[in-house]
Amino acid sequence: MKRIIAVANQKGGVGKTTTAVNLAASLATMQCRVLLVDLDPQGNATMGCGVDKRTLERSATDVLLGDCNIVDAIVTIESAGFELLPANQDLTAAEVRLLTLLAGREHRLEKALAPVRDRYDIVVIDCPPALNILTVNALTAADSVLVPMQCEYYALEGLSGLMSTIDQIRDSVNAKLEVEGILRTMFDPRNNLSNDVAAQLIEHFGDRVFRTIIPRNVRLAEAPSFGVPVMLHDKDSRGALAYLALAGEMLRRGDPDAPPLEEPVPVEAAAEVEIGAGSHLSHLLTHEK
Repeated sequence: MKRIIAVANQKGGVGKTTTAVNLAASLATMQCRVLLVDLDPQGNATMGCGVDKRTLERSATDVLLGDCNIVDAIVTIESAGFELLPANQDLTAAEVRLLTLLAGREHRLEKALAPVRDRYDIVVIDCPPALNILTVNALTAADSVLVPMQCEYYALEGLSGLMSTIDQIRDSVNAKLEVEGILRTMFDPRNNLSNDVAAQLIEHFGDRVFRTIIPRNVRLAEAPSFGVPVMLHDKDSRGALAYLALAGEMLRRGDPDAPPLEEPVPVEAAAEVEIGAGSHLSHLLTHEK
């Protein structure tokens, strides 16, 4: 299963960076060779791995602009067992520079990753919360897109826009691009709306919705402040176990010899409030079915 997976959603605060860091760490515990690419100028994935973004000698910016080889910018995260291409606010300047290029600007990351792609089983790209040239670079380089989303109304609007963008990328620069899956994050089963949206996602996207659900979890929220993935902060927490389950589900999906997955687990209390065919939630998803 050699894949490049972009973790993308233009809506902020849905758990992209949390998912990218903890998925990379979880896959590494399963003996996968993993590279995490931080493509967000905020550099949160970099800091969440314990690397100080303020003291970087080389970063994703240098790689995208052709100022250094990707091998020279990669940092080994020994405690978590994977490697990182770090980033910081300089990526904003790189974005401006890329926009001035007349041709090939969307292929910069793809070309940078080409020399090292065979070194890794999985490359995970943490995208910025915007559909900008950095995200387009990630989607052009990727084999698939993992979409983290909260189960709320506004997240559905963002999902609709992202699916349209994926179609455009597939039609123009990356015909192989697939949807790796939709991941429900920060999930609270006591919230009726969360259950309603989760049920709608399964109805409209079927097995593209991961069976694994990431719960709201204090340990998961605390881990970045310690500069470690959650499994190094508290390996027995619900958050750590959920991301390990996600990694296992992804590897199972990618193994053609694995037995088929069971039907998605019914969402708790999903039937408590029915959503009519003419509701806003159904309308947002109808054209994606």
